[in-house]
Amino acid sequence: MTEKTHLYVLWTNDNPITSEKMVFMYTINSLLKDWWEDVTLIIWGAPAKLVSEDKNIQKLVQKALEAGVHITACKACADQLGVTETLEKLNIEVKYWGAPLTEILKNNEKLLTI
Repeated sequence: MTEKTHLYVLWTNDNPITSEKMVFMYTINSLLKDWWEDVTLIIWGAPAKLVSEDKNIQKLVQKALEAGVHITACKACADQLGVTETLEKLNIEVKYWGAPLTEILKNNEKLLTI
């Protein structure tokens, strides 16, 4: 791959197997293998609750952060699910994502939705 760019991964599926075998496997390897220059994992909806409760997923979050994946979560979702504080303690950025996601889409940036 000659052109390095920024990949955004919109994670909306709270299936633990999909989380482990796709979301984290791909985002981590994308940086370790130099497939993308930057990777941002956006937690939206049900995965916020999964991350807050599942210790194995929390270990994968830490591994991804160590690899350089920027992990961020939708604040509206996290607040509604009562997990904002837990996500922040895991070093996950929590912010409103409606407008930034719209900009990503309008700018035709690379977005993978899971």
